[in-house]
Amino acid sequence: MSKFEGKRVLLTGAAGGMGQILAEHLVDAGARVALLDVNKEALNALVTRLDSDQVFAVPADISSSDGCHIAVSAVWRTMTAVDCLINLAGISGFCSFEDEETSHIEKVMQVNLMAPMHLTHALLPDMIKRKSGHIVNIGSVFGSIGFAWFTTYSASKFGLRGFSQALRRELHDTGVKVTYIAPRAVRTPINSDAVMQMGEATGMNMDEPEDVAEKIFAIMEAEKKEAYIGFPESFFARLNAVLPGLVDSALAEQNAKAKIYAKQGRNT
Repeated sequence: MSKFEGKRVLLTGAAGGMGQILAEHLVDAGARVALLDVNKEALNALVTRLDSDQVFAVPADISSSDGCHIAVSAVWRTMTAVDCLINLAGISGFCSFEDEETSHIEKVMQVNLMAPMHLTHALLPDMIKRKSGHIVNIGSVFGSIGFAWFTTYSASKFGLRGFSQALRRELHDTGVKVTYIAPRAVRTPINSDAVMQMGEATGMNMDEPEDVAEKIFAIMEAEKKEAYIGFPESFFARLNAVLPGLVDSALAEQNAKAKIYAKQGRNT
């Protein structure tokens, strides 16, 4: 039996490329799922397609603290508790940092880092009270290796990794588990045309969303503390922690090629 059988789950970014697939896995596993996304039309279409009385839509914009609180209130009106929070929602950015607009920097940090923190902060007291719960933060290999031209995105994912690690240690004796999962690049609409062109020019590895979602689900089932998806990126993530200068050299040629496309992809 799946660990998600009968569990109440809040999934952010549910209408995205991986979110829809992950939602299917959760429903098939017998979970009751609150599907949160800013795209109301895509969200309603997903609920219709899943055709289950165990799912419901939470259209919400979590790019502000107020939006996060509104989302949580909507979930509380339908669920008496949340057993698992999956912070999947995210936005990217591919351009030189000097060209990136301040509003976009703030939005990336809010959606990728602050929203998971706000949602966790709102749901955590009840989990601790019940001595049971699971916080799952979907990060990125960019949260271990700072990639040029993805400066703000990398910073947000570094922050999410640090938040996950610190919170896991803080909650070690509460019954609440924290999992951090870091995929490499995934072939989803989050990637702009400029990113896709850069990826092809540099030979960047990109995984299919179906494969990544399946691995994420298995990692959540196993309640692993931390997991990286994709080789050799998972190896370089660990190497960067001890020998960042070596990774600097290894990425120099790729960074030079990527610069051409980054200038085309301002704030995308």
